[in-house]
Amino acid sequence: MDFELPKELVDFLAELDDFIEKKIKPIENRDDNIRFFDHRREYERTDWEAGGLPKREWEALLGEARAEADKAGYLRFAWPEEFGGKGGSNLWMAVIREHLAAKGLGLHNDLQTEHSIVGNNPFVVMFKAFATKAQYERDVDKLMKGQLRTGFGLTEPNHGSDATWMETRAVPHEKDGQKGWLINGEKMWTSGANHATHIMTFARTSGKDGDAAGITCFLVPTSSPGFKIEEFLWTFNMPTDHPRVSFKDVWIPEDSYWGEVGGGLAIGQSFVHQNRIRQAASSLGAAVYCIDESVKYARQRKPFGRALSTNQAIQWPLIELHTQCEMLRLLIRKTAWEIDRMDHKQVERTISDRVSMCNYWANRLCCEAADRAMQVHGGIGYSRHKPFEHIYRHHRRYRITEGSEEIQMRKVGAYLFGYAGPRRETMRDL
Repeated sequence: MDFELPKELVDFLAELDDFIEKKIKPIENRDDNIRFFDHRREYERTDWEAGGLPKREWEALLGEARAEADKAGYLRFAWPEEFGGKGGSNLWMAVIREHLAAKGLGLHNDLQTEHSIVGNNPFVVMFKAFATKAQYERDVDKLMKGQLRTGFGLTEPNHGSDATWMETRAVPHEKDGQKGWLINGEKMWTSGANHATHIMTFARTSGKDGDAAGITCFLVPTSSPGFKIEEFLWTFNMPTDHPRVSFKDVWIPEDSYWGEVGGGLAIGQSFVHQNRIRQAASSLGAAVYCIDESVKYARQRKPFGRALSTNQAIQWPLIELHTQCEMLRLLIRKTAWEIDRMDHKQVERTISDRVSMCNYWANRLCCEAADRAMQVHGGIGYSRHKPFEHIYRHHRRYRITEGSEEIQMRKVGAYLFGYAGPRRETMRDL
């Protein structure tokens, strides 16, 4: 059993560091672009007069950084090779995302917008896995050119974690002699809908409320008559790109679904497993950043004539957080390594609980680390001149939006007590 990172991965991290210093940092520091990352960040990123949406200048800056990363061959690292990527594994992505997040705020990696010089785009992998041959031939060029951009429509105003009780319905409907589907319903927190060309819309096509089967994933063009962005929801950390959207008699052609009719939740699970493990790694990295910055500050700050770090009241909380980071890192990397060795369905059947463990604990740990960093730094830590309040406000959302930590703990409990997962058969008779 070897826990040492492969030399190729270590070299790649060093290569990324060099790219950040030579190409990304100069852009970040040009023309007062640092205003998007210093104490002015929330004000400068947000177009308050346009419903709280991201400012065009902010999004243009992110786009410039991604273009540089794409030109250098980093942005599509995790994409399949046929899409111009390198087929990067979940293990490598976990290590990379922790590494980048541990550098703190910057143009190299902005967790609030899911922007990074090494892109996280599970949609591309899902497209490869679930699109039909006809859909692949029709849409692959659009995807490659950035002309196919998706929002994710699963959560509803009346249904969050209870996705199998969703009220959005799709029924077969013929229009002008062409077979298709008619969709009615609402979705909440459809991130990126302001730029999306399509919404991955989960709708019930058969079965009854609570059934896992009978839900289908449709790719609905945002230009469809009857689709409407109702409102953008202001959040703890602004700007927002999270709207409530509605579908009123939205008609789409018959072949607009992904995967199998009635089997849409498998697509949703595929998305959340990959996204949760990578997002857990980012939360871990942000936690490490908060701890490291607190240690440095405590060594430098000398109230009453001696370093703050000599006080056990300062040391012990940081020691506990540091210990938790070390243990969590091992679980994240082991789980990512296992995901790389099985298909989507096997992940759900065998190690979905560990994905949940990694995610809910990493998100909670990050919030605790950011809170402790504020305490160690005192008044300046509470101010926006330090990044801890931003980190806290952003990562606090993940304790809800990546599947609430209660739901994820419920998944762990189901596996532990044998109501689901690999222990189900052996514990059936207990």
